[in-house]
Amino acid sequence: MTVDVAISDALVLTVDERNRLYERGTVLVEEGRITEVRPSEDGDGEIEATHTIDGDGRLVMPGLVNAHTHLELTPLIGAFSDLDLLEMMGSMTAIYGRLGEGDFDYLVEAGYELAALNFLLGGVTTTNSMDVRPSAGAETFGEAGLRGFFGPTITDMFWDVPVDEQFDRARAFIEEYHDTYDGRIRATICPHDDWSCTRELWERTAELAAEHPDLLVHTHLLELEESNTMARANGGRDSLGLLEEVGLLDDRLVAAHFRVADETDIERTAAADASVAHCPSVFCYWNPDADMQWTPVPELRDAGVDVGLGIDDHYWHDSYSLFGEARQARLAANVKRTTGQYSSMELVRMLTIEGAHALGVGDEIGSIEPGKRADIILLDVDKPKFTPLTNVPAHVVNNAAPADVETVIVDGELVMQDGTPMTMDTDAIQERVEAVVERFADEMGWELHVGGGEPPGTVETLRELPKRGPARLLSRLALQSARDTFSF
Repeated sequence: MTVDVAISDALVLTVDERNRLYERGTVLVEEGRITEVRPSEDGDGEIEATHTIDGDGRLVMPGLVNAHTHLELTPLIGAFSDLDLLEMMGSMTAIYGRLGEGDFDYLVEAGYELAALNFLLGGVTTTNSMDVRPSAGAETFGEAGLRGFFGPTITDMFWDVPVDEQFDRARAFIEEYHDTYDGRIRATICPHDDWSCTRELWERTAELAAEHPDLLVHTHLLELEESNTMARANGGRDSLGLLEEVGLLDDRLVAAHFRVADETDIERTAAADASVAHCPSVFCYWNPDADMQWTPVPELRDAGVDVGLGIDDHYWHDSYSLFGEARQARLAANVKRTTGQYSSMELVRMLTIEGAHALGVGDEIGSIEPGKRADIILLDVDKPKFTPLTNVPAHVVNNAAPADVETVIVDGELVMQDGTPMTMDTDAIQERVEAVVERFADEMGWELHVGGGEPPGTVETLRELPKRGPARLLSRLALQSARDTFSF
C-alpha cells in the first residue's frame, strides 16, 4: 500500500503526553492524518509513498501555533520601530481608524500575503488573527494551504464605525468563511478588549456567541491597568466579573496578554477552562510601565490554564519568528522574577500543543501522534549552530530560527519543500508589497526608506484619529478613576 508522506530516519520530537523523542524515527501520513510514529526500521526509506523524505539530519516536530496576532499592517514592518510609545500609538490608531472605514484595502491584501508567506517560511502552520477586515486573510491563508482562525474586530470606543455595521460585518464573515478550505479556516468572534468596549457591546457579543456556539471568542484581556477600571465603569466588579455576568467567561474564551491578572483571576480563568495567549516580545519592546507586573504564565499553567504563544503585532517589533517568542518568554520572565521559570520542553509545548489546546483544536493538531491531522515541520539541524545536537528542546526554543525550517506539511499536504513554498509566489508577493508601501507612504505622508522612516507630523496624525469613540473611552476612564479615588 502506498502512503501519502513517509519520513524516515529523522529526529522526531512528538510533543505527545510523554514528550517522546525518537533519535531515529519514522512518521507516516495518509489522507491528511498521521498513521504511524515509531522508531525507524531497516527499509523504511523504501516505503512506497507519494512523497518520500529522508529525515537524516532533520528534526521533525509539530507545526507552530501562533495563538494571537494581527496581520493587516504587515507591510509596515520597520515603520514603527524607532518611534517613541506615544508616536507609535498615535500613528497606529490613525491608520486603524481608516481601516475601520474601509480604506487601504490594497495594503491589507498585500499584508495578508506577506504574513502568510513569512509564517509559512518560518514553520507557523496555525494562526489566530484579530483584524479589522479579515476576509482577505481567510482567503489568502486558505489558498496557501495554512490553518487559520480569523475574525473582525468589534469595538465601540476605539474607532467611530457604527456598532450595527460592525456586527453585520461579523455575521457576514462567519457565514462566508467559517469552516471553509476543508475546515482549515475558522471564524472567531473578536471584541477588541476590556478597555474599549462598553457593557452594551459585551452583551451584544454574548448574543452573537450564543448564535454560534462552536466559535471561539478572541479578545485582549487584562492587558492594562485600565482594564479593571473600565470594567467598573461598565458596572462590573472587575474585567473577568463583567465577562462572567454577560456569559462570556467560559471554555471558548481566548484572552490575549493577561498581564495584570491576580491570583483570583487565575483561579476564575482555570475554573472557566478559558485560555490565554502570551505575547512577550511586543511588551518587551513597548513596555509602558517598567513596574507593571509580567503575565503570570507559570501560575496560569500550574492552575491548568492552556497558554499558547503569539507574535502579536509583528510589524511593531520586526520579527516573524515564533521560535523567538519562546526564547523571549523565558528571558523576560527570568529578568522579571528569577531564573528557571520554564523548562525548554514547557516552552516547546507552548509553541505547539498548548497553543492548539488554547484554540480548542488540541485533539486535532499540536503533536505528532497517530490519528491527528498532519501539521508537521522539518528543521535542518545538520548545521554548525546545532552542533553538538544535545538537549533538542533547548535548541528549538533558544537557537532555532525561521531560516532553519526546510519543509512544511499542513493537513498532510506539502506546502513548502526544501525551503521553497509550493503554494505561494514569493517574487510576486515581494513586488506587490514594495509597490503598495510606496503608494501608502505617498498617500499618508510617511517617509519610509532603507535608513528608517518618519510618520506624518503631530497635526496630521491628530487629524486622522477617530474622535467620538476615543473621547467616550477617555471620559469614562477619567470618571471611574475619580470615583475609585474619592469613593463616590
